[in-house]
Amino acid sequence: MTRSTGPARLRPALRAPGATRTNAVPAGAWWVWALGLATAASRTTNPLLLGLLVGVAGYVVAARRTDAPWARSYGAFIKLGLAVVALRLVFSVLLGSSVPGAHTLFTLPEVPLPGWARGVRIGGRVTSEQLVFALYEGAKLAALLICVGAANALANPARLLKSLPGALYEVGVAVVVAMTFAPNMVADVARLRTARRLRGRPTGGIRAVLQIGLPVLEGALERSVAVAASMDARGYGRTAQVPPAVRRTTHVLTLGGLLGVCAGTYGLLAAEGAVHGLPLLLAGLVAAMAGLRLGGRRSVRTRYRPDRWGVRAWLVAASGAAVAAAMIWAGTADPDALRPGVVPLTAPVLPLWPAAALLIGLLPAAVAPLPASPSDSKERS
Repeated sequence: MTRSTGPARLRPALRAPGATRTNAVPAGAWWVWALGLATAASRTTNPLLLGLLVGVAGYVVAARRTDAPWARSYGAFIKLGLAVVALRLVFSVLLGSSVPGAHTLFTLPEVPLPGWARGVRIGGRVTSEQLVFALYEGAKLAALLICVGAANALANPARLLKSLPGALYEVGVAVVVAMTFAPNMVADVARLRTARRLRGRPTGGIRAVLQIGLPVLEGALERSVAVAASMDARGYGRTAQVPPAVRRTTHVLTLGGLLGVCAGTYGLLAAEGAVHGLPLLLAGLVAAMAGLRLGGRRSVRTRYRPDRWGVRAWLVAASGAAVAAAMIWAGTADPDALRPGVVPLTAPVLPLWPAAALLIGLLPAAVAPLPASPSDSKERS
């Protein structure tokens, strides 16, 4: 009996190739891309540029995320960003602002405060300028959170752990477990709500929340026990003996390097410290990498199928770095375009070449492989 070779069997060969273990983009490349977008968001308060940046991140996530539990957390980060904007506006209304304004919207009853609280105001006059300023600042923070959410939705936390140096393995395991807890909990809540809806039971209200919360906590406890058992079976926590001098040198280099990275990053993000921030950041990175290299001698673990950085990964990471570099340079060349003024109150203008630079962040949607569908996985198996 011969096997059919008709159009039904030729159709999978005509489909675009999906992501496999060999051509998938490493998790570190996605994080570099997302942190580049977040750096660009930190350099501007222009709502038009921030909206374009969020659109770039959302398009890449929609085009290249998988069906994994952590990939569904992007919507939660968008909601968190909107909540941050709303909270920033509420604080501006209740606590006032240092931005002077001539257009009064309404006046709240002002609470008298003692003399030691001079400079703090509760209630009082609310102006259009202070609300617009609060909206700009809240939108910047929301864009930062959404960019981090894009990395969480695209990067596999378990594969990210493989890329960490041996000295950070224990910390990396804790971070990965913490990162996977929230998406799995969101997936459990959605699954239980769907099951209750199919059974005709209510999904809203305090009683429904209490009935859903117990199975969610039970599932989280079972996952934690399974993770602990697998870590113990793989010899987690076992270290090799190294000389005391190497251990002390590792501590000095790692701590000093991380302090240099923090100071250099602050210098890059600050308005007046970008000139001194880059050399300090590079020196901190070199010292930290040397310390992590020495600290890796204590780790006796081996890597099974380590991620390889191919052309796709370098293009994804380079696109995020290019966006960050372009926005940093734009902040020094034309700062007024990136930070529109609110006194006097004027409409923001979209600068053309910074907006075009943000579109470089769309490159992963073209070079990264398509996510593998369930049918493709069955065919490959």
